Amino acid sequence: MLQYYIFYKPYEVLSQFSPEGDKKTLAHYLSHLAKDIYPVGRLDYDSEGLLLLTNDKALTHQLLEPSFAHQRTYYVQVEGNITDDAITQLSKGVIININGKQHKTKPAIAKRIVEPSLPERNPPIRYRKNIPTSWISLTLTEGKNRQVRRMTAAVNFPTLRLVRYSIGKVTIGNMQPGDVIELDKNIRQLLLVK
Repeated sequence: MLQYYIFYKPYEVLSQFSPEGDKKTLAHYLSHLAKDIYPVGRLDYDSEGLLLLTNDKALTHQLLEPSFAHQRTYYVQVEGNITDDAITQLSKGVIININGKQHKTKPAIAKRIVEPSLPERNPPIRYRKNIPTSWISLTLTEGKNRQVRRMTAAVNFPTLRLVRYSIGKVTIGNMQPGDVIELDKNIRQLLLVK
């Protein structure tokens, strides 16, 4: 039977079930899931937000195969007051370094946003009185390693907090870190929306 779950991956949790040193993994939260349920893609240890888990191999292929170019939206807190020029550069694509090779990112949807209503991060972002921060929404159709962080660094606004808010039309909504929700097969259409 095909099963679908969305999980709000907390900060400092690995997107895997197998142990690695003393770091928390998905097993700390989702050990009750069937053994054939796996995360689709990953979120870095220091990122948080929406993670899909399923045993639907066809859906997994569609979401991970770059040619399908499905949308993922991230809410990103950056250091400094982000400029219109930086937003334009992010939208058009920037040059990032992936494993020693230069890569120009695909066009993205980048917007300055007001601070979103998100759960507090634990531990919180270090507050520095003399350095302002700002928030952007960044919608990508590709998923290179640490791409969002590399992109904001390329325009000189380092990422402080990174939360994946949505995949297709599926969002974290009011979920809290560690929450898991089982969904039915109708989620497929919402995930694959372009």
